[in-house]
Amino acid sequence: MKKYTILLADDEEEVIQAIMRKMDWEGLGFSVIGNAANGIKALEMVEEFQPDVVMTDIKMPYMDGMELANRIKDEFPATKILFFTGFDEFEYAKEAVHLEAEEYILKPVNSVELTKVFEKLKIKLDQEISEKRNVQILQKYYLDSLPLLQADFYSALIEGRMHEDEIPKFLSDYQISLAGPYFCCLVIHTSSSQVPNDMNSLLLFTSVQKQAKERLVEKWQEKCFSYLGNTVLISQLGTENEISDLTDECDRFCKYVRRMIGAVVTIGIGQVCGNILELSQSYGSAREAVSYRVVYGASRAINMKEIVPQETGRCSMINDSDLTELFKMIRIGSETDVTRAVDQYLARTSFPNKSLHQHHIDLMELISALYRFLSNNDIMIDDFTGDIGQLYHGLLDLEPDVLRKWLINSSLCLRDTLISQRNKSTKSFVSKAKEYVHNNYADEELSLDSICEVLGVSNSYFSTIFKKETGNSFIRYLTDYRMDQAACRLIESNEKSYIIAKNVGYTDPNYFSYVFKRRFGVSPSKYRTEHSESEN
Repeated sequence: MKKYTILLADDEEEVIQAIMRKMDWEGLGFSVIGNAANGIKALEMVEEFQPDVVMTDIKMPYMDGMELANRIKDEFPATKILFFTGFDEFEYAKEAVHLEAEEYILKPVNSVELTKVFEKLKIKLDQEISEKRNVQILQKYYLDSLPLLQADFYSALIEGRMHEDEIPKFLSDYQISLAGPYFCCLVIHTSSSQVPNDMNSLLLFTSVQKQAKERLVEKWQEKCFSYLGNTVLISQLGTENEISDLTDECDRFCKYVRRMIGAVVTIGIGQVCGNILELSQSYGSAREAVSYRVVYGASRAINMKEIVPQETGRCSMINDSDLTELFKMIRIGSETDVTRAVDQYLARTSFPNKSLHQHHIDLMELISALYRFLSNNDIMIDDFTGDIGQLYHGLLDLEPDVLRKWLINSSLCLRDTLISQRNKSTKSFVSKAKEYVHNNYADEELSLDSICEVLGVSNSYFSTIFKKETGNSFIRYLTDYRMDQAACRLIESNEKSYIIAKNVGYTDPNYFSYVFKRRFGVSPSKYRTEHSESEN
């Protein structure tokens, strides 16, 4: 039997304890993951644990239950809300209906009544899960997939097989709207090696595609179709800057399907373009972004522009598939992968009956592709290879074994250079964020959204990189830095607490005191007294 998680939010500790004692949560099929004494703490726990149910009081400090419910519905729409309160007022009940709350229960809470509420809620949650996993529904949905004519048109677009003068007729005949003005390809990759026991990979793929249509397609006016074992979306954007919001929403989607149906999904986000004829380049970069899951991890969205902005559009330059595979392994593969790709490339170009003229042509193609790769990755060409003429003539005289050794060594050196560049870029990125905090921590508006806007990246990418480099979330780092500054001011000055609170970015002195005590274990006034006494 599946257990559902529940979070309790109430500023009265005795009420929370009474509910936890009176209810047979295990028997009802629920597990209490924790409790919060105010709305802000509750929201933090919702973001961290994503419970199935939140049972909240209305009157709480810092953020009341209504505001908490609004935030949860916006960011975690699958979470069920229960209100329990001592306020029997029509306006509260009306707002609860507006928020689609499951129940509005008056205190004191009766265990018999509450048991009935959770029995009904358990049935509803079971039905929702059953609908998402129902094999017959998924099979029917798979048979009733997108019309073949539209899918063929979208495939032709991303393959670069469409001519400009043909497009208006196809759009009209197939009743397709692609108004833009900007477009972006998304590739949704569903892992076939990590599949829940009660599903096969094909049905899991279909389920993910169904969820993508329900949660992504309408908002971004997307065209959805299957292509080469993945789900591909063609998104329409109002401005180029919307790509950051799209990236964040895709990141939330990946985590949602992992939690709801057990699917491990990675979404690659390609370059933004202003012409649908450029969608083939956007698709190429989106597909390449998916490959970066071996570096940045699965169950997330990967925006190619954020990972390697200088490479956008590069994928269409190299037509040789083996050479393309070699450069791909240089970027994301292991040393073994690079060596294997070199051997694969040389096996195709080194055949017994090849003429000397053909050998020269192959070397010219290799050097030309190598120079494009260096240029596109901002690697100094002269420092790496020297004079192109000397390089070409030097390679002409190399025996096959020596040429292989040179290409392997050069490829591995390039791989190490890119890893070093990526690490430096990441550290510089985090350093800029820290420096901005140090210079602007007094700004009460400073937040995850504002720092991402300053840096020009999506929330999901920034949060992943920042936590990987520092071990903390950005909000935790900002809060700790503000508290450290406040602690120094308390010791080194005679300023009132509310003045210090304002100077470190808090307009609400009570909330400042709450956060300070959570960090240091004592109130600001007691902290000042203790440290003043220790100095004396």
